[in-house]
Amino acid sequence: MHTKTFVSAAVGLGLLTLSACGSSAGDSADSKTVTLVSHDSWAVSKNVLKDFEKQSGYQVRVLKDGDAGQAVNKAILTKDHPQGDVFFGVDNTLLSRALDNGLFQPYAAKGLDRVGTAYQLDAAKHRVTPVDYGDICVNYDKAYFSEHKLAPPTSFADLVKPQYKNLLVTENAATSSPGLGFLLGSAARYGDDGWQTYWKQLKANGVKVVDGWEQAYNEEFSGSAGGRKAKGDRPLVVSYASSPPAEVIYADPKPSTAPTGVAAGTCFRQIEFAGLLSNASNTKGGKAFLDFLVSKEFQEDMPLNMFVYPVVEGAGVPAEFTKYGPAAKAPETMAPDRIAADRDQWVKSWTSLVLK
Repeated sequence: MHTKTFVSAAVGLGLLTLSACGSSAGDSADSKTVTLVSHDSWAVSKNVLKDFEKQSGYQVRVLKDGDAGQAVNKAILTKDHPQGDVFFGVDNTLLSRALDNGLFQPYAAKGLDRVGTAYQLDAAKHRVTPVDYGDICVNYDKAYFSEHKLAPPTSFADLVKPQYKNLLVTENAATSSPGLGFLLGSAARYGDDGWQTYWKQLKANGVKVVDGWEQAYNEEFSGSAGGRKAKGDRPLVVSYASSPPAEVIYADPKPSTAPTGVAAGTCFRQIEFAGLLSNASNTKGGKAFLDFLVSKEFQEDMPLNMFVYPVVEGAGVPAEFTKYGPAAKAPETMAPDRIAADRDQWVKSWTSLVLK
């Protein structure tokens, strides 16, 4: 979740160069191999993947294809001769682009009845299977706010108040998935008539915009381990609700409390999907793999590998998630058709408003 970015809508699909990720599925596929195409953040425990291979009889080949948007765009370009059987990593901010381009064929995964209805954004046709969700939220540096005897912000509205001037860093909405999510969250909160006014206020209040999450979180943000090493001076950053648990899990020694917190009123819900590619060579194997993605074993393995939350009801989450980074209780959301209708224009307007 933390490293996924996407190519700006302003970049035409035809301008993207296809990277060499091995031969296409059509060139080398056999009935015992199922090929997954994904963004670079895909991860699964070896023993869990081996369990699937042993039980299903399929060997899994994984092709990681850059950031989320690049991977989606490339899959669209190669849909007639796809590089694999299953694609993982299209989220609700880009879902309409994939569906409108006929990227996936319908399949109702076994176990889909255990997936919450709120995550099934294509329930009528089952062209995609929900796999995980996360919340894009402003994170804050607890030490900074304690030292300055200042209450951390809790909402979008707080971020434009004078006491938070020059404290926030966010990602470019035209080049970053969390940056786009934060923009969509503000549009959901303030509507068509209010989001631009809100961003004018943020700009006047000194918001800093950088290209992507890595720079924002690990260089500019004073609350992360990387940011402290880089002497980052922004105590507010657009990141994820699952970022505080990561600060605990990867720390050595582990702190008793997370050094960062989440402004719960700034969150936007992001849902990720997988789908059977329209011209997959091994459709039977692809369907088996989609069944695996909504199995309890995979869903419970996923949080500590990709720092996202399971969509299957009853799937457990690590204690660190529950303690340090619970999912947002009332995140902003937006219907896929509205995102499809307005996303590109919003990004264009945002770019003109904030970056110029």
